[in-house]
Amino acid sequence: MAATSRGTTPEPPDVRPRLTVLSGPSGVGKSTVVAHMRKVHPEVWLSVSATTREPRPGERDGVQYFFVSDDEFDKLVANGELLEWAEFAGNRYGTPRRAVQDRLDAGEPVLLEIDLQGARLVRASMPDAQLVFLAPPSWDELVRRLTGRGTESAEVIERRLAAAKVELAAESEFDVTLVNTSVEDVARELLALMDVV
Repeated sequence: MAATSRGTTPEPPDVRPRLTVLSGPSGVGKSTVVAHMRKVHPEVWLSVSATTREPRPGERDGVQYFFVSDDEFDKLVANGELLEWAEFAGNRYGTPRRAVQDRLDAGEPVLLEIDLQGARLVRASMPDAQLVFLAPPSWDELVRRLTGRGTESAEVIERRLAAAKVELAAESEFDVTLVNTSVEDVARELLALMDVV
């Protein structure tokens, strides 16, 4: 005869989604992968960064970025309200901590698409975050993608390629590497890592 236990059924373990950070060198296709993924699964919440740069035509506050003044950004940093922040091309960008934490507490999958420096800062402040490195199929392909944009000067491209070498060398710091041979395949793999299927 099978034994039965009286009393309450044990609660299932509290399984909260982890923060997933997607990073990789410039030109590898992070934004393209994220846009495709969110078209298929709009419930995946992508954190909106705060920035001190001016809005470009068509950009709206709270959609592409939260546009803030230098003084406002200083206050966010001083009050510990940013998970990570960095300066790029004379402007500062950062991830608001509270919005990320609120979504995670609500059980929603959260994705950050940030650079290497930002990924390192997130790892330091949220050690349980899942860091995913998006790699190009080859160095030659990355060079082709960066030079093929045709929107930047040779000097800017050289700077981006030098930065890409540094970023590629940091791949071992990440939990998982996905190679971007197909946007659809990588988006599917990323969703599986986030337990969104």
